[in-house]
Amino acid sequence: MSNLKLDPNAVVSALAGVLPTGRATIGLHEPLFKGQEWAYVKECIDTGWVSSVGKYVDKFEQKLAEFTGVKRAIAVVNGTLALHVCLKLVDVQPGDEVLIPTLTFVATANAVVYCGAIPHLVDSESATLGVDPGKLADYLGDIAEMRGQECFNKKTGRRIRALVAMHTFGHPVDLDPIVELCAKFKLELIEDAAESLGTSYKGRHTGNWGRASSLSFNGNKIITTGGGGAILTNDEALGNLAKHLTTTAKEPHKWEFNHDQIGFNYRLPNINAALGCAQLEQLPGFIESKRALAEKYRVALAPLSGLKFFSEPVFARSNYWLNAIVLDEQYSSQRNDLLELAHMRGLLVRPAWTLMHRLPMFQNSPKMDLSTAESLQSRIINIPSSASLV
Repeated sequence: MSNLKLDPNAVVSALAGVLPTGRATIGLHEPLFKGQEWAYVKECIDTGWVSSVGKYVDKFEQKLAEFTGVKRAIAVVNGTLALHVCLKLVDVQPGDEVLIPTLTFVATANAVVYCGAIPHLVDSESATLGVDPGKLADYLGDIAEMRGQECFNKKTGRRIRALVAMHTFGHPVDLDPIVELCAKFKLELIEDAAESLGTSYKGRHTGNWGRASSLSFNGNKIITTGGGGAILTNDEALGNLAKHLTTTAKEPHKWEFNHDQIGFNYRLPNINAALGCAQLEQLPGFIESKRALAEKYRVALAPLSGLKFFSEPVFARSNYWLNAIVLDEQYSSQRNDLLELAHMRGLLVRPAWTLMHRLPMFQNSPKMDLSTAESLQSRIINIPSSASLV
């Protein structure tokens, strides 16, 4: 096998062979509306209940909590702001550092900055594409010091308040050692589960390990509310606070407008929640379709050399939100050629996100050795993943 090389034409042909024919282009991830979406949205329009109060908001939150197994779900206008509130809930303060993977979407870092805090960038592991708990533990052993029940960065003098574990492309990080690491260094764990609705870790849905977790329902997610997100928590008091903060911190009253702290106008409108309720009813079918598509890709790509199809970790049952291929290291220079060739064939594939430490606003952020993330980013290609493609 050593004399075999990556053949971009063969790769693109294998991908095309899995996908439907007769379409000029196939997008990366498109929404699928085949349930009660129109009926529920029309009811909102007919009754006038289109804004942030209405039965569909409550129903959507209840059904989300039931599906994920958490005690509380609070619906908000997008996933970025869900993460922002999660960080506020665990008392991230201006000047704190928050550990986040450099291999993530920019929203993860932006939410930290919204709190006046500093993203502290950490490396990922190849097995999960998420935070590497072993490497991070060694790093914190070198740069962190405990002052009572708080963790501080010896180099900057700043408090390290939290770790955000992002579940990349819907695949969960290895949560058990991350929970242990957070306990050792007195860090609050937040799960950025924006991409992992329908994913389980060791038989339990993601979002149950962090003190608070965030979801996204953007148009390209496994279910969509158009825009939208949610905060998940198993702490009832934290759930009440999340709902209070996201409704402008207004105290309940028939007519008075009293607000007891700085709050946010983040609540999800009823019309969006109606769309979400219809989508959530179809979610089990979406997951099965996406897992079936992933298996077709795995089989089609298995005979090819120079790359692998990224499969769920052994401890996971993933939603395969975005399928991915990972080129062997020696072929990373061919990534853009493969991207160009696929686009010429109408397959709208994409690379992974630009790493956070390579963006101008975060290039001076504190960071550990990021060599694994740098290697992964140069070799990952996301491929069409819509539930409708099976």
